[in-house]
Amino acid sequence: MEDRKLTVRAVERALDILLCFTRDSDLSLTEIAGRINLHKSTVHRLLTTLEEKGFLLRNEATDKYRLGIRVWELSTHLPTLDEPAVLLLPAMERLRDRLGETVSLYLRDDLERVRIQAVQSHQAIRRVAQIGARLPLSVGASSKVLAAYAPSEVQVRLLADPSWPESVDRSLYLEQLREITRRGYATSFEERESGAAAVAVPIVGRSGKVVAALSLSGPVSRLSQETLQQYAVILAENAAEMGLMIG
Repeated sequence: MEDRKLTVRAVERALDILLCFTRDSDLSLTEIAGRINLHKSTVHRLLTTLEEKGFLLRNEATDKYRLGIRVWELSTHLPTLDEPAVLLLPAMERLRDRLGETVSLYLRDDLERVRIQAVQSHQAIRRVAQIGARLPLSVGASSKVLAAYAPSEVQVRLLADPSWPESVDRSLYLEQLREITRRGYATSFEERESGAAAVAVPIVGRSGKVVAALSLSGPVSRLSQETLQQYAVILAENAAEMGLMIG
């Protein structure tokens, strides 16, 4: 019985290591150990195993690790034909070409949002969005859209979350959520990143429920409040069409 527990624990730790790469593409042994709160000697053994199996690659010049070819091979077998990230990509590209800014697609995963698709702007100064990034629901246009249309029990747990940032007033946040459901979109100005602005709208699937958030982001020098309000109308029109394609 003890051996079985140890084996499961080792698997959990190995998966924790792989999950470290949802936010960064290159990480050192020290960085990984700090993130999963394990001794470096233990992490080193797990990294060695993952590297030998092809799930990680180590850059000998920097001594940092990144995801290996085995991860990509597994991903190619995922059922993708009906996934929003695949189905909505052409429409997102057309929206990017029309408005000239980065377009992203987010899903809510409990108290976080996950960027499952992104189409980067072609402009020299642009908002670069990394696919797979996990972000809190407390700040950002897409976060507030997903929170506004989430079940009330999710909102309660969100506001009670110990990781809630002190800089965000809970009462004001709730007022913003109510306003979002009234007008149908959310905006943000440098809430999460200095110099960045965004607007987001909900995507309502065929089931009648909000299944994702569609956002447009870029530098504040191009995205004024008036511009974001104008773009919100265009995003909402596109989101309505996208919703007919997904459940």
